[in-house]
Amino acid sequence: MTTQEVKRKLAAILSADVKGYSRLMGEDEVQTFKTLSAYFQIMTTLIHKHQGKVLNIAGDNLLADFGSVVDAVLCGVEIQKELRTKNAELAEGKRVEFRIGINLGDVIREGESIYGDGVNITERVQSLADGGGICISGTAYDQVENKLELGYEYLGEQPVKNIAKPVRVYRIQEKPGAIPPHPPIEVASREKMAFPMPDKPSIAVLPFVNMSDDPKQEYFSDGMTEEIITALSKVPNLFVIARNSVFTYKGKPVKVKQVSEELGVRYVVEGSVQKSGDKVRITAQLIDALSGHHLWAERYDRDLKDIFALQDEITMKVITALQVELTAGEMAGMIAKGTKNIDAFIKYLQAYELMYSATKEGNAQAKKILEEAIALDPDYPRLYMGLARAHSLDVWYGTTESTEQSLARAFELAQKAISLDNSNAAAHGTLGEIYMMKKQYDKAIAECERAVSLDFNSAENIFWLGLVLNYAGRAEEAIPYLQNAIRLNPLPPALYFVQLAVSYRDSGQYEKAIEACKKALQREPNTQFAYIHMAISYIRLGLEEEARAAAAEILRINPKFSLERYAKMLPFPQPVADQIVEDLRKAGLK
Repeated sequence: MTTQEVKRKLAAILSADVKGYSRLMGEDEVQTFKTLSAYFQIMTTLIHKHQGKVLNIAGDNLLADFGSVVDAVLCGVEIQKELRTKNAELAEGKRVEFRIGINLGDVIREGESIYGDGVNITERVQSLADGGGICISGTAYDQVENKLELGYEYLGEQPVKNIAKPVRVYRIQEKPGAIPPHPPIEVASREKMAFPMPDKPSIAVLPFVNMSDDPKQEYFSDGMTEEIITALSKVPNLFVIARNSVFTYKGKPVKVKQVSEELGVRYVVEGSVQKSGDKVRITAQLIDALSGHHLWAERYDRDLKDIFALQDEITMKVITALQVELTAGEMAGMIAKGTKNIDAFIKYLQAYELMYSATKEGNAQAKKILEEAIALDPDYPRLYMGLARAHSLDVWYGTTESTEQSLARAFELAQKAISLDNSNAAAHGTLGEIYMMKKQYDKAIAECERAVSLDFNSAENIFWLGLVLNYAGRAEEAIPYLQNAIRLNPLPPALYFVQLAVSYRDSGQYEKAIEACKKALQREPNTQFAYIHMAISYIRLGLEEEARAAAAEILRINPKFSLERYAKMLPFPQPVADQIVEDLRKAGLK
């Protein structure tokens, strides 16, 4: 074609294809072809009725253009209504559902065919529609916004291959009641990032807001957030901020820009959960903080029993929006074995919240709830993993009558979790912690390495590997793991800094150990263990007065502190434990 023969025009373009076409043809090629042919005839008739022209039908795709966006949208709505009636006459697995996309754009016309960006954008918009649904571009929405009695749900700005700028996309709702577009986002600055940006997609999932009338449902929205974080953290090509850090923003009116700059991430997920009876409504959106673009937004109205499938769906939408490619193996590791018993799942969420409270009382209540949940679903592996950790926490808190019995019970429960789901990274990490407390260091390291291999974006798993390396006498090796855990969890519990202090101390870096202890105390001022390791470091620096001041703080926090009792719970090799006890005695503790 010569330059003189190139003809352009502004067209309202409609593109339609079949959802699950390959599956339908694979299962019954003849019947699918017959149904498709009949449906194309219906669509052609309706397109002509609305002053449109069918330009091409190929395979499962139809392309048409109209002189008016209003005509194109009305035609699309009538097509879906007519095909919905026809599909109702077919068995569910035989139904042919079309996805329709509509765009107003400039195209090149050659004979009866059209080409160009206008067509490419239409096909991208079509791909975002559900089966039986319609999506339209921002240019089309601007033409029909106030002209038709329809609703429009804003899906954000979507990337289009070979198109410089993302395209606004809206989902048509046949019943009026528009969901307004999101307000502009104040963009973040790379220069103001508190941490260097990782070299792979980095993301923070903010706590989903509880929109239910009952504030007691907080654990449900928090649990939804936790599940999405856990699933995303299993994806090797993502950098995912840990739960503890993002939950510092819970209940606060923070901006995406602030979160991005404080945590050093490019992408932010935010959403809300509204639970009412056996129904749940969840909204979620993914935002590029550097551009302010909404890469994806969705609203779900589902039965509560569908919550697990919905969590997977949201996670996959986020991954797809970030264009992260998963191999089959990574996908298998991402979808862990769950439960079909919603009551057991909710009890798990309640117990998890209690254990995160880091109190003796909370841990005791968590054990009770987990036992109740196991009675409801004895094949749910997470329940056994959680109960194992609760029993090991009894040892740390000093609330057990028998350390040996608590560790034996924890060991039994962790092994049960692994027998039910060998890909459960947290269960392997918990088992590693138990081996460490039993001073079986090689086994502890092996289990924690297994946990990291299963979920190597998990700050918690990386933290536990660093911890067991340190207690095994490999402090210098532990430091980079603990530093990485803090980077993945930039606002961590005090325990992260306490363990980093232990590694610095045991590698002879006493000043850094004291600095890490101070950071732990900034997070949680009454952290007894921070003062313990601070006192030891001061003694080894020859600063006895400072050590005694730290020891006084230990007694303030825990007036019943006993060196003998503390020595029994130390998971170090005996010579190291003996030196720690001696240093604390020099600091004035008994």
